[in-house]
Amino acid sequence: MADKMTHMERGLAALSGEAVDRLTTYPIACGVCRKLLPGNVTYQQWANDPKLFGQAFVAGQKYFDFDFAIGLMDLSVMAGDLGAHVRMDEENTPFVDEHIVHDVEDYEKLEAPDIRKGRSNVLLEGTKYFAEKLKGEVITAGFLEGPLLALSQSAGAERMFMDMFTSPSAIHKALETTTAYDVEMVKAFGKTGVNGLCWDYLWDNYSCLGDAEYKEFEMTYADKLNALVGQEGMAMCIHNCADLPHLDTQISHYKPAIYSMAYYPLIPGSPKPSEVIEKGYADNCLVAGVIDPQLFIRGTEEKITKVTQDLCQEVKTALCKKGLKSKYCISSGCEVPPDCNTKMENIKAVVEATKIYGAF
Repeated sequence: MADKMTHMERGLAALSGEAVDRLTTYPIACGVCRKLLPGNVTYQQWANDPKLFGQAFVAGQKYFDFDFAIGLMDLSVMAGDLGAHVRMDEENTPFVDEHIVHDVEDYEKLEAPDIRKGRSNVLLEGTKYFAEKLKGEVITAGFLEGPLLALSQSAGAERMFMDMFTSPSAIHKALETTTAYDVEMVKAFGKTGVNGLCWDYLWDNYSCLGDAEYKEFEMTYADKLNALVGQEGMAMCIHNCADLPHLDTQISHYKPAIYSMAYYPLIPGSPKPSEVIEKGYADNCLVAGVIDPQLFIRGTEEKITKVTQDLCQEVKTALCKKGLKSKYCISSGCEVPPDCNTKMENIKAVVEATKIYGAF
């Protein structure tokens, strides 16, 4: 089915709550798009070369026909540049295998790095590359870890959560450092030309922290960072793939332009897309999700097409009940696995199915 609007027209209309020809779509295909580049580019090469990083997003847009481009690399970028050891296999997502916090005193030793070096610079320069190449074609955004997530990656989540209760002042000292790091990154992203910046505030979920704990250990820092995003000329967005997110905090309080989320049907209380819409969270926010990322590896084209069709129907019905004209993006609940075995045809199938079943 031929689209009646351009990607930019559709994206802007969806963000402002205006009528669209169809639902927007953006399976969060990031590292996997390196497979579209010539020369058998590995994940290791892609995650360390700004030009390859940027070229992959451009290639992904051209091949899949997405409505957005959001520059996620992985969640070990900040920890690695803070000094943690990152295991960088040739074709696997990098991860921290040696933390830098071994006792309470180590929290106070953290120092914000020079963002002109390391993978922070790769992320910034690569984002600038695809922002320039895709300018005017789609809405673009950078991607950045929130201060609490960056700290948990550096210290280890289990240790950090324990130390929150036994040594809260040390945690706050470290959060001042990761927040200062984030501040410099936000300012730098503001110079890349992206339209928005997407935060990963992973720990704002009831499986890990209650409202009071989250407010103390991240919200006070995040409020200032969110405001800075706007001051730097970017729309503020949030991704959270946790099972029980604090929607009142992340949507009602933070007021993001886009909120990307997951759905876990086997976990009681995990919010369904229709429930999120019906409770008013999409009234002033473009909500995105919630296709199971594993379907891009394990599912068939027929299966993922049916899942997309059902999601489109659920979402359009809920939007109609609320009198909304758009306000939902068909997406994956988390990143499409950058695995060598991910089926590119399944990514394409989600986009094509949205063009058909997401039409109004």
